[in-house]
Amino acid sequence: MKLSAQELYNKLVNEYKVIGEHGVINFTLKDLTVSVETKDTIGNLLQEWLKAWFTKMNIDFEENENTQKFPDFYLDMNDKKKGLLEVKSFDWDRGPGFDLANFDSYCNSLLTDAYRIDSDYLIIAYQMQGSALSIKNVWLKKIWELSCPSGTYPIKVQEKKNVIYNLRPSTWYSERTRFKPFASKEDFLRALNETRYEYPQTRHTNGHWLRNVLNNYAVHTGVTLSVK
Repeated sequence: MKLSAQELYNKLVNEYKVIGEHGVINFTLKDLTVSVETKDTIGNLLQEWLKAWFTKMNIDFEENENTQKFPDFYLDMNDKKKGLLEVKSFDWDRGPGFDLANFDSYCNSLLTDAYRIDSDYLIIAYQMQGSALSIKNVWLKKIWELSCPSGTYPIKVQEKKNVIYNLRPSTWYSERTRFKPFASKEDFLRALNETRYEYPQTRHTNGHWLRNVLNNYAVHTGVTLSVK
């Protein structure tokens, strides 16, 4: 059964009603079972559960052979430029601490695979007490709906010793957050481009990055974006 990301989200949240459900994490080796209370592996476990759920629901999907590369899943096996799904999870009590993408790799990828900007992010917020886990919320977002400005750069990033490593998410679900998510992919691309100009390591090599990304997007999608 071929589903779009939105149809998959509706099935998971509205039909299957996963929000509010509970689980327990145990590990068994031979005749000994232990309760797992560490949160280090929760993201991988939730992704494995989701993969099993896809199979149970007869949903068409293909897992990325390279688990370290984007995306986690392809929902359209006939067109690898569409149906790209990335899965993220975070501890509800601590807020979103995951990375959206590596800054350099993402910027470079848009030069050849600009359709990637339309990928979907399925985000699962969980809460744990001991080894018991509950699903607090689930969202389906585009990258520009997760990303936001910051006080340092036009786009929020993870920076250590003046080196930018990753794009970081906003607290998109909070009304009290200071920096709101971008309203459109054009706003997101503009902020990314401006950050590249302000960041010393990309300032002198930025050149026509934005123009090239827009041209590549038009080649792949037939859609012309206007970013000034």
